[in-house]
Amino acid sequence: MKKYFSKEKWKYLWYTLSHPMDGYYWIRRKDKGSVPIALLLVLGFSLCFSLNRYGASFVVNDVNPRNVNSLTELLGVALLYFLFCVGNWSVTCLMNGEGRLKDICTAVGYALLPLILCYIPATILSQGVAADEEAFYFIVMGVGIAWGALMLLMGIMQVHNYSLGKTIITLFLTLLAVFIIIFLMLLLLNLITQVYNFFYSIYTELVFRN
Repeated sequence: MKKYFSKEKWKYLWYTLSHPMDGYYWIRRKDKGSVPIALLLVLGFSLCFSLNRYGASFVVNDVNPRNVNSLTELLGVALLYFLFCVGNWSVTCLMNGEGRLKDICTAVGYALLPLILCYIPATILSQGVAADEEAFYFIVMGVGIAWGALMLLMGIMQVHNYSLGKTIITLFLTLLAVFIIIFLMLLLLNLITQVYNFFYSIYTELVFRN
């Protein structure tokens, strides 16, 4: 476990943040990334997201803090993360992608670091902005989202050795795959519910007849 959280792995995370093209290239070619660190970043982003929804000023936040459930949001973020990774892996397997599932998980996880770095100061900044100064808050948030999206784009492009155009198409197909997976999961859940209700109704009828 120590090798996944070594000093070199943490240093390489920051190197990838400032040099995404080179960083993601060596994550695929030299296995310099760390999936556990990527998972920690998913957890960190979820906490920052919940903190922002809970603690951001009412000037920029219309969410009732009493309705914020950190555990539910953590599960939601984790589910979307894994669905995106699995969806991208499924699509790229059919499009001659070179990235492994662990490379995709690392690339997507590392792309969340800019959002973490911007969500925290944006939440703090929101406490001091007036009603006509919320643009500063949204600029900080926008920088984090744009930076993260750019890292995600470069990460997918490098781990699969794709061109820019093919990467954009792949990301679109990945979102489509995510929706298909969610649809199939809901369909399966509905089927299981119906089977359960069927056998439960038979059991109930037998109990009442006896």
